[in-house]
Amino acid sequence: MSSPRYMDLATFMRAPQIKSPSDCDIAMVGIPYDGAVTNRPGARHGPREIRNSSSMMRSIHPVTRTDPYQQCRIGDGGDVPFTNVYEVEKAHKDIEDFINLFTSSGVPILAAGGDHSVTLPILRSLGKDEPLSLIHIDAHTDTWDDFLGTDYSHGAPFRRAVEEGLIDPMKTIQIGIRGAQNASVGWDYSKSVGMHVVFMEDVVEMGIPAVIQKTREIIGSTRTYLSFDIDSIDPAFAPGTGTPEVGGFTTREALSMIRGFNGLNLVGADVVEVSPPWDTNGMTALVGASMMYELLCLLATAHTVR
Repeated sequence: MSSPRYMDLATFMRAPQIKSPSDCDIAMVGIPYDGAVTNRPGARHGPREIRNSSSMMRSIHPVTRTDPYQQCRIGDGGDVPFTNVYEVEKAHKDIEDFINLFTSSGVPILAAGGDHSVTLPILRSLGKDEPLSLIHIDAHTDTWDDFLGTDYSHGAPFRRAVEEGLIDPMKTIQIGIRGAQNASVGWDYSKSVGMHVVFMEDVVEMGIPAVIQKTREIIGSTRTYLSFDIDSIDPAFAPGTGTPEVGGFTTREALSMIRGFNGLNLVGADVVEVSPPWDTNGMTALVGASMMYELLCLLATAHTVR
């Protein structure tokens, strides 16, 4: 008889801890780093709280009936073993080296951040041989340039990814952009290189089904990475984040949208910017864990097709 779900060491969704990439088909990993934030810190604590919240989750999806644990070998690969968290570029190298352990064996990654800068080293690992398509769900474009001495803040990962040839901007869609903390420098750059920018006002006008259709038309069957910033969710549902913006997705809308991407050729994904020190009653960690489960189901379906 298994122990109650609140017992034992916390892993992502109670998946077994793995010692080697060969032990799994999909690896869930934590990236407890927030050294590149420009506003409120705390996302370094995100992976631990997401693990805690995910421990109560069952395996079978209530809508799609996907059961990722029956379809794949899924494991928790642990956290990035940092050697330097005070210099952004060195921290990013630690992340990239760790992710390479899995991607070099063809194992897709589902990561929990951490601030949004951590996506760049993941893309460096996955997109070094061929640019990826990108689904980016966020309140912010994260295509700013330098910030107070660094080119690698959490507001710049996708600008750097374009410059480094890691993503195809023509096959990149940014969904849910909004808020008074944005500035045109971000979306102007995104549009100038060919990214498809869907503002939150566009989402409201189009509706979620049309956003799903537009995304699928842009992405097609290409190798795709999905990055989900928790601040895409309205702070009424997810207050625990570094740069909250009002007027965001409800949790129901976000779930519906992600489920609409089922069947895409997803090779990796992340949930970032969960900041427990700013959370209320674990609300944001629960949302983050729920979104990770949805992404795990997408990755399991993609793995089965491949």
